[in-house]
Amino acid sequence: MEKKMTKAEIAGMIDHTLLTAYAQRKDIRRLCKEAKLYHFASVCVNPNYVAYAKDHLTGTDVKVCTVIGFPLGADTASVKAFAAEDAVKNGADEIDMVINIASAKNQNFDRVEEDIKAVVDASKKAGKEKDRKVIVKVILETCYLTDEEVVNACIAAKNAKADFVKTSTGFGSPKELDGTVLPNGASVHHVALMKKTVGDSMQIKAAGGIRSVRTAIDLINAGATRLGTSSGVLIVESWDAES
Repeated sequence: MEKKMTKAEIAGMIDHTLLTAYAQRKDIRRLCKEAKLYHFASVCVNPNYVAYAKDHLTGTDVKVCTVIGFPLGADTASVKAFAAEDAVKNGADEIDMVINIASAKNQNFDRVEEDIKAVVDASKKAGKEKDRKVIVKVILETCYLTDEEVVNACIAAKNAKADFVKTSTGFGSPKELDGTVLPNGASVHHVALMKKTVGDSMQIKAAGGIRSVRTAIDLINAGATRLGTSSGVLIVESWDAES
């Protein structure tokens, strides 16, 4: 059964996202303006724009989210922890970190957990010092993982006391051996698998390729409690007509 939601409720689940390498200040200003207008959960920006976004959102109900180890997850745990601490000090309320994907593929989930825990601990400590609750979301990059690896990565995130598990960066580029490009974003299958694994102990963020009301509804019904998308305005404006 589909969950009926109002336009305001769906807006409150959206991380309004702009993570392109070429985003300019005017683009971040527009992002923040739209987020304030629609009361999105957060804006998600690259770390260099955290302080700038915070300046534009102070005194509003919109949080500032940023990404760490993005999009490859290949930084060392200490580098990710330092980057997360720095982001929180600059004003980030939410940290979306990419797991050590190579460790997951090597079946070394102890290292995956250690990597996540380093970011969680650094983020929470920095938040406490700023008297601010910081949320940590763990990006699995599901397009590169088997179902078993998705489950094990979820367990690692849970053990590390992260707040969310998240599907994707939207920047993954998986391919068949012949070069055929494979899907890289959120899927109902992966969200449902993540929900089955973590239950009510964590929340789930779906991200990557969410551009329509129908896709948003399907992912929410599968278990997503937050949506990362650059199409938030389109989704909210279309909600009453299509939901």
